[in-house]
Amino acid sequence: MGIVFKQSLKNTVITYLGFAIGAINHLFLFTRFLTDEYFGLVTVLLSASAVLMPLIAFGVPNTLVKFYSGFKENSDVNSFLTLMLLLPLLIAIVVFGVSYVAYSSIGEFLSRTNPIVKNYVWYIFLIGLAMAYFEIFYAWARVHLKSVFGNFMKEIFVRAGTLILLVLIYLDSITVEFFLKSLVGLYIARMIIMKLYAFSLRMPKLDFNWPEQTRKILSYTTLIILGGSAAIILLEIDKVMLNQFIAIENVAYYGVATYIAMVIIVPSRSMHQITYPLTSELMNARDTEGMKTLYQKSSLTLFMASGILFLLIVSNVAELYLLLPEVYRGGFTVVFIVGLIKVYDSLLGNNNAILYNSEYYRTVLVMGVLLAIITILFNLWLIPEYGIEGAAIASFMAFFIYNTVKLIYVKVKFGMLPFTGDTLKVFMLLLAIGIPFYFVDFSFHPIINIGLKSIPMVFIFVYVIYRFKISEDVNSVIDSFFKRN
Repeated sequence: MGIVFKQSLKNTVITYLGFAIGAINHLFLFTRFLTDEYFGLVTVLLSASAVLMPLIAFGVPNTLVKFYSGFKENSDVNSFLTLMLLLPLLIAIVVFGVSYVAYSSIGEFLSRTNPIVKNYVWYIFLIGLAMAYFEIFYAWARVHLKSVFGNFMKEIFVRAGTLILLVLIYLDSITVEFFLKSLVGLYIARMIIMKLYAFSLRMPKLDFNWPEQTRKILSYTTLIILGGSAAIILLEIDKVMLNQFIAIENVAYYGVATYIAMVIIVPSRSMHQITYPLTSELMNARDTEGMKTLYQKSSLTLFMASGILFLLIVSNVAELYLLLPEVYRGGFTVVFIVGLIKVYDSLLGNNNAILYNSEYYRTVLVMGVLLAIITILFNLWLIPEYGIEGAAIASFMAFFIYNTVKLIYVKVKFGMLPFTGDTLKVFMLLLAIGIPFYFVDFSFHPIINIGLKSIPMVFIFVYVIYRFKISEDVNSVIDSFFKRN
């Protein structure tokens, strides 16, 4: 776990910095410098682009991670990388053609409830294309175990650029129309920079003599589209569907609530950048014991991180909402429900990496597609009835089913569970801290209240984890920190 912890720690710092910038954007700048309608529009455009992205990427990011380490000869590597670059380009051309022919119909569908969306449909295609190729070049770097720069570009670049643009709107230096065009430009620039970095690690040499495993690769990458699309639908379709049923301003309110809860998943996103390629290597080497160790250690580490973050958010969300404009308040239910989803996601550790790099990925992808369909049905049922709370409940129900199915499947096929006795200890510790602190209330400024509750919660949690040696990885990091100081 040494290389995992080293890069995960750097990625966590970068990701939290990115989320901090994103929090400034979502909680303070978007809510004050853009109207609710335009903030909702930005949320819909980015969510729709994210839904389109896996289709254009054609499963290539996962395919790169799975197959790259299996090639030993330079000629095979070059032909494999050539194939990985060309596949998404072919799909992008097809998507562009369909979008061009059916532009009016797509626009009418997306703007049925909110006409403002119709004029920005092309932005969805351009951002989706940039997102897809960024993920491909990011995977290109990750297979060389170089995830830090890519994580910086993923988590900070666009958010920092957005912050600057929002400030320029406040200063009346740019218009909202220019802001939206510039947002598209930021995603394209990020893709180009990531491409240059990836090619600096290994410059592609075009070789059209496809590798012997081409049929297997194409089969895998085609099926991965289903898995990638299903995963993104589970994450983003709620915002897109909210746009179809209720006023677009509500998408902005929902986006703020879900962004608060998304902080919980930051450690998981950071660790997965390096555990995915490591899981692939362990799979290729058939190291079952090493895979089980990675599974359980990643689960425990991520459960500790996500659990304490969940407690901090739930205990302080009322104070946090007092810092926002009044129309954005009242999303506690959404924050709580989405937060539980993220904790469950983290508890699974590198479960996804195990499944997508195994011979059973086809079954898992089919299950993912079925659950994506169920998610859409849940949203169709619950959003018209309960609005943004309905979208949160629909997401919770879908993710609970999806994660439980994956958990059981790994147990049945590999004989492994991510839980250990230490998992139960962490759960009991979280309950012991969370219940009393939830009812603690101060009458100071919200920021002071947040600090007065958060600092002792974190101190108690870390002290108990360290004192009773619940996680050797955490103890190792703390010991090394004190030795350096």
